[in-house]
Amino acid sequence: MSSADHAELALTLEVASTPKPGNVDRHRDHDDLRFEQFLAGAVGSRPGLELAAGDAGLGDAFERAVRGMSQQSGGNTQFGCLLLLVPLVRAAATDRLSPDGLRDVTGATTVDDAAAFYRAFEYVDVAVDDPPDEAPDLDVRRGADAVPALRDRGLTLADVMEMSADHDANAAEWTGGFGRVFDAADRVLDDDGPVTDRLARAFLDLLAERPDTLVAIDHGTDRARAVSREADAVRGDLDAAETLADRFLDEGINPGTTADLTAATAFVALERGVPV
Repeated sequence: MSSADHAELALTLEVASTPKPGNVDRHRDHDDLRFEQFLAGAVGSRPGLELAAGDAGLGDAFERAVRGMSQQSGGNTQFGCLLLLVPLVRAAATDRLSPDGLRDVTGATTVDDAAAFYRAFEYVDVAVDDPPDEAPDLDVRRGADAVPALRDRGLTLADVMEMSADHDANAAEWTGGFGRVFDAADRVLDDDGPVTDRLARAFLDLLAERPDTLVAIDHGTDRARAVSREADAVRGDLDAAETLADRFLDEGINPGTTADLTAATAFVALERGVPV
């Protein structure tokens, strides 16, 4: 399989893995998001993933992937997943799938890549924190309207990620060589059983290790820390995680950033030979 094949498969394996407490999976839908919409989003993202495997700008590949992903009725299914997968696909396609290789890939991004990243926010609604007080003109929710400010400041996509890395787990992966993703992929490779079970356990590990960005945005940092403690209490026990999954769903707790990291973990594990 090509790196684009593995990325599309990673998106489908992530949503098929269960239980992942609070997330849509093959056994659970949200009121406004359904399992089938994630499958459609994965398929729709394919042209952008193919661009990522080629020589297109990373920003253009990401924007195209998001545009394709958005062509289903649920809205934002995999924006954060694609933000992680696009540089991973580029790294894999150019034999640089390692922390140092990812630093090279993300470090080579341009202002044009940042502009395409901002334009991608026009396709779906994405939950984000407010911009820094000193840079309200860089609010990603402004979409293309923020591009002149990006150009005036000469900010690359790597620069934009650096601005959020201290409070956004996906941005931290971008700026840190995807360390958490590679560690989680190693655990998946060392695990046994169906890949979807391995990924469900990896999700619990990731959520237990660090509070989820989306939960913190939606419910505050204290609740996000409590969610991590609850995940830690059922770590490795998928039967116990089933009960937690039902409760999180009832409470509207959605650790979506941890799902993003799980999709990226699935990709690295596939590239490194996990059997499917």
